Formats: sequence, structure tokens, C-alpha cells
Amino acid sequence: MSITVRLQSDIFDPGAETNAFLTAHTKAGAAVTFTGLVRSDPTNPITSLTLEHYPPVAQAQLEEFANRAIARFGLLKATVIHRYGKMLPNEPIVQVMTLAPHRNAAFEGAQFIMDFLKTDAPFWKKETSPTGENWVDAKIQDDTTKLRWE
Repeated sequence: MSITVRLQSDIFDPGAETNAFLTAHTKAGAAVTFTGLVRSDPTNPITSLTLEHYPPVAQAQLEEFANRAIARFGLLKATVIHRYGKMLPNEPIVQVMTLAPHRNAAFEGAQFIMDFLKTDAPFWKKETSPTGENWVDAKIQDDTTKLRWE
């Protein structure tokens, strides 16, 4: 069982990351990859998204989420890549990859990690649009979704 957590400002290639993740593992029967993108709604477009974080706390939190997922779902491997800094619409912001003996564990492990990333990871989002900048508030729906893991 292994985890990898990377916090980085540089853009990454989701396909290359997935291929690197899928190295031979004799007990693996399923891999799940989730890639989150910077979204710009046509009715309320943004020109960029800036994520701020406190590196030591963010690294520790993401490692904790991955370790909890491995223990809870019997994952063989988990990787979390999360960007910070300024990002443009359609760029990847996060990638979560899980490897497990069976598909349900891989899917649930990835969902578990993402649900905790959305609610408990110490990131602050600022959207820039043609009309100015605003900090993004937490969403009640994300907290409600996370409750399924209790």
C-alpha cells in the first residue's frame, strides 16, 4: 500500500499521470481516476481561479485523507495531485487516483478522498471575472455529501 500526494503550481498532464499510476500491481483489479477542472460557467464566466493554501497543513491533510481511504477501502495505492496558484478555465486542478483489488473499493476510495478534499482541505479559492474578484464560499451540498462516510 502506498500513497503519493503532490501539491504543485505547475499544470500537469492527466493522461501521463494516469499512465504512470497504472504500473504493474499483481493484486490490482480496478483503477479509478478523477480529474477536476477549472470551471467557467457561460452565464457567469471566470477568467482565472486562484487557490491559496498553507503548504505544511495542506500536505498533511491530503496525506491523511489518502491514508484513511487506503485503510477503509483496502486500496493498494492512492495518488492525489492538487494545484495551487493561478489557473485558467479548463485546466486540471486536482487528480485523485485509486487502485484496488475490486471496482467498488476503487470508486468509493476516490469518492471518499474527493469528498474530504472539497470540505476539509485547507484551500481558499478566489475567482477572477470580467467584473472583478471574489472569494468562493464553501457549499452546504459538499458538507451534506460528505456525511455519507460517517
